[in-house]
Amino acid sequence: MIKCIATDMDGTLLTATQEITAKNKEAILHAQEKGVEVVIATGRSYQEAIFVLQEAGIKCPIICVNGAEVRSEDGKVLSSSPLSKEDARQAALRLVENGVYFEVYTNEGTFTEDEDKAISIITDIFSTANPEVPVEQIVRAAEERLHKGLIHKIDHYDLLFEEDQYDIYKLLAFSLDSEKLDAANAALKEIDGLAISSSGSENIEITSMDAQKGIALGKFVQSRGISLEETMAIGDNFNDVSMLQQVGRPVAMGNAVEEIKELCGEITLTNEESGVGMAILTVLKE
Repeated sequence: MIKCIATDMDGTLLTATQEITAKNKEAILHAQEKGVEVVIATGRSYQEAIFVLQEAGIKCPIICVNGAEVRSEDGKVLSSSPLSKEDARQAALRLVENGVYFEVYTNEGTFTEDEDKAISIITDIFSTANPEVPVEQIVRAAEERLHKGLIHKIDHYDLLFEEDQYDIYKLLAFSLDSEKLDAANAALKEIDGLAISSSGSENIEITSMDAQKGIALGKFVQSRGISLEETMAIGDNFNDVSMLQQVGRPVAMGNAVEEIKELCGEITLTNEESGVGMAILTVLKE
């Protein structure tokens, strides 16, 4: 019997236009009504995750920033696993040396040094991945991150690495140049203590080795008296591997990369077809 359902957000719970479908929402609420624990497990910051969930009227715990922070359904920080400041600084240096744009996720929000790139690069990546979606919609979604205060402009990242008030949760790097990403990836692997993953072919996600979705999910279900065997996880990309490998019922999205589909024993519909809702309703009927 499944007692906990963990779902990724981008490419999984969310459509290309960053929305939760009515079918997905209904399935989540139905599971909660039946006493099943539903938890979001995302690479997003808390601020970016809760923004979408509140718009949809969904309230649940959130494993944020690939496991670097865990929040209760009321937004209370339950645990955090930041990068060391030196590891963060060294990782940032490798990205700069290889000409790769990145953003810094902290306990005080997400930061960029370049607002124009924050919009243009995200737009290019989403347009490439979702050619059927009008570019204007994607641009609006990218601009919304800035206008809604989900990402903040800072003159230089050094301030984040130097000031004690900032815990560095993640560096999220983007590039459509695969050679630059490969070079940056190789350079980052020279630094011990980093967990390096991705949520798409155009990005690199850098966290502490202790900040992974699987580790955070394991601790979360244990705190609720639930085993991983009684847990279902739904995902689409490589930053979901650590949780998909551990749970009793791993489910891949229909739009997941092939390696994720091969890892899971079950494949649901795509994110545009409410695949999360389908997977939830399937398990509730059993």
